[in-house]
Amino acid sequence: MEEVNNILMEESIFKLKEVFGEELEKITVERAVFGLFFSGVKLSTGHGGLCFTPIKEMPEAVCCPSSARAMPLSGRLKGRSVLAYLDDVKSSNPLKRTLGIAALNALSTYYWDLYPPKNYEIIMGEDAFDRIDVSKYKKSVVVGALVPMLKKLTKAGADYKVLEMDNRTLKGDELLHYAPADDGKKYVPDADLLVITGVTILNNTLPDLLKMAKDDAHIIVTGPTASMIPDAFFERGVTLLGGIIVTKPDELLDLISEGGSGYHFFGKSAERTIVRKVAP
Repeated sequence: MEEVNNILMEESIFKLKEVFGEELEKITVERAVFGLFFSGVKLSTGHGGLCFTPIKEMPEAVCCPSSARAMPLSGRLKGRSVLAYLDDVKSSNPLKRTLGIAALNALSTYYWDLYPPKNYEIIMGEDAFDRIDVSKYKKSVVVGALVPMLKKLTKAGADYKVLEMDNRTLKGDELLHYAPADDGKKYVPDADLLVITGVTILNNTLPDLLKMAKDDAHIIVTGPTASMIPDAFFERGVTLLGGIIVTKPDELLDLISEGGSGYHFFGKSAERTIVRKVAP
């Protein structure tokens, strides 16, 4: 099966392997759950991680035989080595890649517990969107239908474009700012503010988007998928990551297995998180 190469993920995994060394061989995944909106894992260390569930990438999973091909490891996920999950980040299978990223996020939380960061800070209980003063930027581009951001830009009468694969996710005046996702080369290079959904990590479009951005752009990558160590992102111009830290893994996995979303777990079993650079 063809591998999916993503330099951001490769560098993040390499750093964690370098830090943990042989300890990673002893860490397993205790639970793995695919939910309607989010998927997640709990490690044997007690740490949990989330990732967006790529429902739209699974059109073939409509009957038992094709669903079995979509996730061939069903029934064998529990007790599997975290190293195997990290290897799955390169898989072309979207479901295997989803749990691989969730494991990477869980391992990042474990890393932060052991080694509090020095060159960046983690702010718990805050939403990345609350940190943005849209009036400071002449041109903004939002990648993905990030509703709170779109409402903020629309209310401010901002000059913005929203790049989205499915314009049905936009409403009202938001449609006036719509541009097809493939038009990134047309709009991203001019953006002073670039707000990108973490789903681009999962579908492997983020590296190219970051290459298009101008050097002084304020770049935010946000969403549960973007809940990992930020080093590789910061090195490529990202100024802030907005993610989720799981505080009660079992409770959270129970919720997402029942179709739960952020409305059900924020402030209870998970917290919104901002990871940003510390000024030198």
